[in-house]
Amino acid sequence: MGEREAAVKSTTRPAVPGWARKSTLVLVIAVLALAAFGTTTQTWLIVHLDPAQLGAAAASQDGLQVPGSKAATTVTALALVALAGGLAASIAGRVARWLITAIILLAAAGIVGAAAVVLADPLSAAQGSIAAATGISGSRVQVDVTVFPVLAVVAGSLLGISALLIVPAGRYWKTRTKYDAAAAGPTAGAAAGGTAAHAAPADEIESWDRLSRGDDPT
Repeated sequence: MGEREAAVKSTTRPAVPGWARKSTLVLVIAVLALAAFGTTTQTWLIVHLDPAQLGAAAASQDGLQVPGSKAATTVTALALVALAGGLAASIAGRVARWLITAIILLAAAGIVGAAAVVLADPLSAAQGSIAAATGISGSRVQVDVTVFPVLAVVAGSLLGISALLIVPAGRYWKTRTKYDAAAAGPTAGAAAGGTAAHAAPADEIESWDRLSRGDDPT
């Protein structure tokens, strides 16, 4: 009984920490990716142009508003890549999780980098929108930056940190793919063989007892 209890304890899976739960981690990655994507739908830059340049539009709006999708076009695509990677991690095997982690990390770094460029040089990021609105490129105008590029940097940074947790958290996740199941198969088979080997001597002893009593072994 003692050996059996020890075997059961050794095969019992450890308790999964809260941060390592698959549903929790995938949800966090999805929320952060959607948050980064959501910032691009908002105004990142407000360009204050001369009414002579902007024309009648200057009277109807307080400056030229540049959304994040135009100020940093790559953020939208990278956020969607990170979202897809987070969802794929929930069904991926061990090796695939390493690849997915690298993809999400690169996407997060790209989000942070693109938003940081806008914060460092907002005028250059707004030049395309200025040229489209006025037909004049290279204008020297005042550009105000909203809070959304900063939020994109924060979301991208947290997204990268969350991606780093995929690999250690995956050790607690149940086997989902046939490759992982195949790897676990030999171990389970060896354990079953060991149990049968221990059970065999008991059967032999019982047979010898019957023979010694003159009983029919059948």
